[in-house]
Amino acid sequence: MEKIGKKILNLEALEQIVLQKDEISIDADAAAEVAASHSFLKNFAKDKLIYGINTGFGPMAQYRIEDEDARQLQLNLIRSHSSGMGTLLTPDQSRALMLARLNTLLRAYSGVHPELIELMTALINAEAYPCVYQHGGVGASGDLVQLAHLALGLIGEGYFQYKGEVKPAKEVFEALQLKPLNMHIREGLSLLNGTSAMTGIGAINVLHARKLMCGQILFSLMVNEIMEAYDDHFSEELNGVKLHKGQQVVAAAMRAITKNSKLMRKRSEHLYEKKVTETVIEDKVQEYYSLRCVPQILGPIYDTIEYTAQIIEQELNSVNDNPVVDYRTENIYHGGNFHGDYVALEMDKLKIAITKLSMLAERQLNFVLNPALNKRLTPFVNQGILGLNFGIQGMQYPAVSNVAENQTLSNPAYIHSIPNNNDNQDIVSMGTNAALICARVIENSFETLSVYAYALIQAIHAKDFQDRLSPATRWMYDEISAMAPPFIEDSPAFEKLAHIKNWLMTTEVGAKMKKLLGW
Repeated sequence: MEKIGKKILNLEALEQIVLQKDEISIDADAAAEVAASHSFLKNFAKDKLIYGINTGFGPMAQYRIEDEDARQLQLNLIRSHSSGMGTLLTPDQSRALMLARLNTLLRAYSGVHPELIELMTALINAEAYPCVYQHGGVGASGDLVQLAHLALGLIGEGYFQYKGEVKPAKEVFEALQLKPLNMHIREGLSLLNGTSAMTGIGAINVLHARKLMCGQILFSLMVNEIMEAYDDHFSEELNGVKLHKGQQVVAAAMRAITKNSKLMRKRSEHLYEKKVTETVIEDKVQEYYSLRCVPQILGPIYDTIEYTAQIIEQELNSVNDNPVVDYRTENIYHGGNFHGDYVALEMDKLKIAITKLSMLAERQLNFVLNPALNKRLTPFVNQGILGLNFGIQGMQYPAVSNVAENQTLSNPAYIHSIPNNNDNQDIVSMGTNAALICARVIENSFETLSVYAYALIQAIHAKDFQDRLSPATRWMYDEISAMAPPFIEDSPAFEKLAHIKNWLMTTEVGAKMKKLLGW
C-alpha cells in the first residue's frame, strides 16, 4: 500500500498505484492539514466576497450569491459543466486523473472538507471510476469538463466504470456501501479547477514512452545483430565526443546489452588488422542510417521523455486550482495555476519524439523486409514458397499506416488556442487534447513495434541466430516468439500482433534489462 499526501508522488509510485493497482492510504499529517485548510476557509469566508464561494464563476463572477445558495452554487457548477462527449477515458486514465486530483488536494491549499479526500481514496481502492469523456476540456480554468464528470460521480450522479461495466453512480455507491460527497464550501470549484486530467493522462504517456524507448533500443540491436554489423557506431569513443546526455545514455545501453553478443563485429578485426584487396567490397563498410545512427536518433527522444517526466512530476505535486487557499499565511490568492501550458507543451514535444521513434522502427522494419537493402534475408522474411506464401508482407501495412497517422497527429495542439467563456478564457492551453493525442501516438507506436518485433523473430529464426544473441536480446526473442512463433505457412496474424502489443505495453522491459545487465 502506498501512503500519499506528505511526500512527493513520483512517477514510479504512480505506476504502482495506477497500472499495478496498488491501494493507497492518506498520510495522517496531510489529512490534518486538509482539515486545517477547510477550517480556515470556513472562518475566513464569513462576510467577505470570495470568488467561487459567494460569486458566480468565470465571467459570471460579477454576480454575488447569497449564503443560502452557496451549496447549490457548487452543485450547479458540477452539473452545468458535465457536458463531455466522445469516448470515455480508459479505466487507467481515469484512475490516474483521480490520483492526480487527490494528490493536489492533499497539498492543503484548496479548502476542501476531509470527507472529499476520504471518498476519493475509497473509490480509487475499490477501482471505481466516474465516467469521464475525452472531449470537452480546453486546458485553462483547468480541465473543467473532464473534472466536472469526476465531481458528478463523487456527488452520486452520472455513471461509473466499475468491474468492467458502466453502471449508474447510485448502484456503485450502494455496492461499495459508500455515501456520495456532501457539498460544503467550495468542493465543486476545487474539483473542477485544475490540470489533473491532462496530468494523469500525461503521466501514463511518460510511463509508456519509457517502455517504447527500452523496446526500440533492444529491437535496434536485434537488427544490428541480424546484420552482424560493426559495433563502433555505439562505441564510447565515438559517442563521447558528442556532448548530449541522451545520445551517451543510449550508446552506453547498447554497449552493455551487446557485451556478450556473438554476432556484433569489431571493425578493427575485419578491416584494419588485415589487408583488404577487393576493388568492390561486397560487405557493407557502413550500415544504413537506421542501423548505425540509433544513438543520435534515440538520444534526443530519451532526453525529451525524461524532461517531460520531470515536468509531469512537478505538475502532479503542484497546487493547480484557483483561488489558492493558504491557511498558513491566512490569506486567499487569485490567479491562474489551473492553466495547463506546461503539460500541453510537453505532451506536444513527447508525441513528436515518439512519432520519430515509430519512424525509426518502421525504417528498420522495411530494411528487414527488403532483400535489396539487407541482402541477407528472403523477401518479407518469407520462409515458405516465394509467390505462394507471403511472410510478413501483409503485416507491413498497419505498421506503415500507424506511422503515417502519427505524422499527421504530430501537429501541435499547444498553439491552437481558441478564446471562449465570453472571452474570459482568451488564451488556453488545449492540454488535455495534447495529452490524449499523445496517448494515441504512443498506442500507434506500440502497434508498429509489434509488427517489427514479429519480423525480427522471423528473421532471427531464419538465420538460426538465436544462440548467438546477447542475453537481453535473446530474452526478448524468447518472450515474443512464445506469443508469435516463427512460421512458414500463412495464417491470420491479428491476434498474435495484439498479444505482442499488450505484452510490450504491460511488461517492465526496462527493469528486465537492468536485471539481465546487472545494473
